[in-house]
Amino acid sequence: MNFWETITGSDLTREWKAFEARAEALPADYRAAWEQIKVHLSPYSGFTGRNLMPILDGALGLLEETAADGQSIQEVLGDDVEGFCAALAGGEGARNHRDRWREQLNRNVARKLGQLGG
Repeated sequence: MNFWETITGSDLTREWKAFEARAEALPADYRAAWEQIKVHLSPYSGFTGRNLMPILDGALGLLEETAADGQSIQEVLGDDVEGFCAALAGGEGARNHRDRWREQLNRNVARKLGQLGG
């Protein structure tokens, strides 16, 4: 990845298109699960989404492998796709964008209150 790709995000666009092409080859129930995985992983994304690319690649690889083995999507993901995605993103305690914004807001308020009191 060169500087220009990093700035423009063209590398991400290329990777995303490759993911979608791979997902199109999956059976319908697996494609539906892929859509759910993308939705449930998006809160864990950084500003550019670059941090999710390896996670999405791994999740799609898992779907491809298990579909080829003939497993049902229920056997692979279970009933809790959101929990599965939280585990992929770093566990139940994984911070999402709301947690980061809340922490930033709390720091800013504490700093302002410290300025008013001192």
